[in-house]
Amino acid sequence: MAVYFSIFLVVLTAVCGVIWLYDKFALIPQRQLKLAKAKEQCEGELSAEIEEKILEPPFFIDTPVQIFPVIAFVLVLRSFLYEPFQIPSGSMMPTLLDGDFILVNKHNYGLRDPVARNKFVEVGLPERGDVVVFKYPLDVKVDYIKRVIGLPGDRVIYRNKSLYIKPACSDTNTECSEFKQVETSFVSNGDYSDGNVELTRYSSVMPNKTHEILVNNQILPRTAHYFKQSGTQRDEFSVPEGHYFVMGDNRDNSLDGRFWGFVPEENLVGEAVFIWMSFDFDRDESSLLPRWIPTGIRFERLGRIH
Repeated sequence: MAVYFSIFLVVLTAVCGVIWLYDKFALIPQRQLKLAKAKEQCEGELSAEIEEKILEPPFFIDTPVQIFPVIAFVLVLRSFLYEPFQIPSGSMMPTLLDGDFILVNKHNYGLRDPVARNKFVEVGLPERGDVVVFKYPLDVKVDYIKRVIGLPGDRVIYRNKSLYIKPACSDTNTECSEFKQVETSFVSNGDYSDGNVELTRYSSVMPNKTHEILVNNQILPRTAHYFKQSGTQRDEFSVPEGHYFVMGDNRDNSLDGRFWGFVPEENLVGEAVFIWMSFDFDRDESSLLPRWIPTGIRFERLGRIH
């Protein structure tokens, strides 16, 4: 849906822009010339009402001219600066909840055209711990949101609900020889649940970023369903060049890179940076109102995403 909207917005902006230019450089001079001739033919002064009527463009010209600056601004904002998204599931709990509305920074990872998504300006690349929106590799019409765990060249192990990362070797990185466990510390039990099962909340320390994750201790490892990659163990992932390995913060309720592989760099949409609105949908089945109507606003959730 987002792809189709982008195409529609580009086409609409282009059509309105052409009409705006045609009106400015062709039709307005014609109307002014028509007004000048009318003044020459008139013995007295033309009233302001008549002058306004002569200069007034037809509605099919005036409407595109009036809306062109607005939609051009929306196109630039949405394509190159910030785009709003809604969180539809709990795979990123507790960082993001169903009902959160977020802003995604579109320029952190380079500027792309809004249709073909070809990058024309290099700005930066994701870091470990970034929360990113991307085109789902198995269906690019669908937008996903997960956290970056592995960078190009990294090796990642997810074993016994713990993460181990071996950074890619380079001339400037001398700490790439061994796997290092990502440090986690217990926060609480029972603040979040999956059905009737209480989830355990941990604080996870990524380089330069600290965030929280949820673990369901009753679910066994699902390594049999993990993405199969030659030359690695079933719970190990070797990130190819130009790709990223991502996971959901709700570790046992997330369809992420463990199951379908890696995110190509060209699929990246941007970094999720801010929750600008958060609605609660805590409505039981006895309610006469539909499920999509909010029951409240979670003001405490508004702010920067970590």
